[in-house]
Amino acid sequence: MKKRSLFFTVIMYSIIFLLLFPLVILFVWSFTKNWPWPNIVPKAFGLRAIKYVFSPTSKSLKTLLFSVWLSSVVTIITLFISIPAAKALGLYKFKGKRLFKLLILAPIIVPPVAVSMGIHVTFIRLGLANTFLGVVLMHIIPCIPYGVRILTNVFEIIGESMEMQARVLGANPYKTFFYITLPMISPGLVSAGSLIFIVSFSQYFTTFLIGGGKIVTFFMLMFPYIQSGDRMMASVYSLIFILTSLVLFVVIEKTVKAYYKAENYFYI
Repeated sequence: MKKRSLFFTVIMYSIIFLLLFPLVILFVWSFTKNWPWPNIVPKAFGLRAIKYVFSPTSKSLKTLLFSVWLSSVVTIITLFISIPAAKALGLYKFKGKRLFKLLILAPIIVPPVAVSMGIHVTFIRLGLANTFLGVVLMHIIPCIPYGVRILTNVFEIIGESMEMQARVLGANPYKTFFYITLPMISPGLVSAGSLIFIVSFSQYFTTFLIGGGKIVTFFMLMFPYIQSGDRMMASVYSLIFILTSLVLFVVIEKTVKAYYKAENYFYI
């Protein structure tokens, strides 16, 4: 037992180290001017990247808030679409169910370049190119497979016995969904929403193509620095990108927990 406990402890700390070490490197690079090989520590430090990102002229923080808003809209719409689709795939039996499960994964199986080019032509005809709505609709497409897949597994696990009990006791579909189904799938909603947000938040090519340069997201500001090899700027943008996602996940989780605790206290 002691050997097994020691083994799992080593594995756990190894995983933590592998997760934190790249973040430490990013943090150091954020203040590093010069770090030639094979030096263990940087030769020179500076605040060029920090000053630029937080300066009003760079519009980085404004773009970050816009990106959070865009990805939040995409997340909410995608979850609204994913819940009924996942419930149908997770609880009901019908012909072609396996085919539909496969087709839902098509947006992440088919190369996004080919799909985006075709959609772009259609959006130009519909007047959705270079618009906020067009970018939102484009982001929803690769996000739906993640939302539907996660929530389908959730519905398969919880089943529909609790919903049936609520209906037997006289609850209408509205009350059944908001007071029975929604609380039960809330952990799945947090997981699905977090993943959907990341997918939308990190979209570059689709945003650039459909937005036409008029809709600029935070990842679009970060990517050129990564591509050009400016490690100081790329590290700062990467850290802000990661921290924004983590903060949002914590806020969502705390909000959901606080909401359902308040609901339970009210009904008690």
